[in-house]
Amino acid sequence: MKIHRILRTALQALRRNPMRAMLTTLGIVIGVGAVIAMMEIGNGSSAAVQKSIASMGANTILVLPGTAASGGISFGFGTSVTLTPQDYEAIVRECPAVVSAAPVVRARTQVVYGNRNWVPNTIEGATPSFQQVRNWTDMADGEFFSNRDVLNANKVCVLGQTIVRELFQGESPVGKEIRIKNISFRVVGVLASKGANMMGMDQDDIVLAPWTTIKYRVTGSMLTSNNQSSSSSSTSNSSTSTSVNTLNTLYPGQQSLYPAQSTTQAADNPISVRFTYIDQILANAASTAEIPSAIRQITATLRERHHLRDGEDDDFNIRDMTEMTRMLTSTTHLMTNLLLCVALISLLVGGVGIMNIMLVSVTERTREIGLRMAVGARARDILRQFLVESVVLCLVGGGVGIVLGHGGSYLVQMLLHWPVQNSPGAIAAAVIVSASVGVVFGYYPAWRASRLDPIDALRYE
Repeated sequence: MKIHRILRTALQALRRNPMRAMLTTLGIVIGVGAVIAMMEIGNGSSAAVQKSIASMGANTILVLPGTAASGGISFGFGTSVTLTPQDYEAIVRECPAVVSAAPVVRARTQVVYGNRNWVPNTIEGATPSFQQVRNWTDMADGEFFSNRDVLNANKVCVLGQTIVRELFQGESPVGKEIRIKNISFRVVGVLASKGANMMGMDQDDIVLAPWTTIKYRVTGSMLTSNNQSSSSSSTSNSSTSTSVNTLNTLYPGQQSLYPAQSTTQAADNPISVRFTYIDQILANAASTAEIPSAIRQITATLRERHHLRDGEDDDFNIRDMTEMTRMLTSTTHLMTNLLLCVALISLLVGGVGIMNIMLVSVTERTREIGLRMAVGARARDILRQFLVESVVLCLVGGGVGIVLGHGGSYLVQMLLHWPVQNSPGAIAAAVIVSASVGVVFGYYPAWRASRLDPIDALRYE
């Protein structure tokens, strides 16, 4: 028998009892629909996690200064003065696994506009490459400051969305001036909203300016005054101030740009403070797989620049997000696979239903099978006929299940606002699995029909 004849015969047999055929495919419909919905919801969750990791800087490497100590007491990471702008330039120049890097100078103080004020989560001085390193290239308004602004230490800045909301309350901040430590900064741009990171910290609560401006104009004067009051304030982190802006220091006396070396620095730190240093360096690896290579190259470059001998401890610390990325990705994959296994169980139940109904069909059509064999049908023809019927049932159920599964995931997105992402691979897999279920669970009834004796089949009542 030709395949089209077998298919036509199978469809005619299924049309004899449409209600039974529809109920038979119901298990396949539910199973395939559950698989499609779970895969699309799982892919959406995975994409949301990846986006959140990317917003934090999945390929970002953080280089911190070393640890300062006094009297056997360690002050922790970042409390030693070891990183310079030249280190950042050397990393960009000599580390091929690093795509981009940016120096960072941090401060925390009050920002004032008119009669409103706000203390940002962070005030950071950087370079235009900061956008690429942090994957923050979108601007809501205006533009980012340029390398010329960095070289000239221009008093310009870029604001996050939280700062705009708190200080300007609906006004466009571009072109206006804010005061940071009684120093006027002209706003040249507004960053696009980035939202909170996975730790719950607001990433939009930020002010960005050229690092030279923050270093020389904001934290430079604060370093001098703080070093006179505390021996542990020689670090850039402790050099920031949260004092309220007043007009009393609008015209401060002339101060030295480079503070005098403290007692702690003289005793414990061989590197003099009388040079321009930075708080940290952000580097962006070419990919997640390149992070180990980038770390090795950065370590070798900084050890050579800092003249560290073999066996001597690093005077810097390197951190990356590889472990967090691996943990979150593995958790997402585990949950997706778990949901997929649950959905496949319902698909298995649907396959058992197909086998049961096909066995009933073989029993009901025993005389028909005997008649076909009597007029010349061979055993393989009977086998093909019942296999085609089973596969057709599963494919129809799979098609309906794909539509219902996709519609269900769309409803979940509309009603619950969960992230959902289409999965063409899951749709193709559903079609293949449906056909496979038809073959696997329909083979035994088809084989049993093909093994019937024509004489016994014709005598069957």
